[in-house]
Amino acid sequence: MSQDALTRYLDCIAACNACVVSCQHCAASCLQEPDVKAMARCIALDMDCAQLCQVSVALMAGASELAPALCKVCAQACRACGEECARHPMDHCQQCAEACQRCAQACEQMAA
Repeated sequence: MSQDALTRYLDCIAACNACVVSCQHCAASCLQEPDVKAMARCIALDMDCAQLCQVSVALMAGASELAPALCKVCAQACRACGEECARHPMDHCQQCAEACQRCAQACEQMAA
């Protein structure tokens, strides 16, 4: 693996790990909101996004040939989660939206 490829992996792995933490925090915080039902889609997307990011990290860490394909799906999940989180004014949702945007960009670069 070239140094450029390794750097690309490491940047994407870092973005995915940050996104996992942010999504898990967001989901847990959403469960504490007064109207949890209104946060159901946000929570579901947080969980989906976190899981896809975790699997993407595992495949990238192992230099799997499937990593780029999964990163493409991960980017889609991050975009959906980020858009949903951006709709909510709470700090945890806004921070999650930012982490998802960064991760989506990194995953899109990996998938290219």
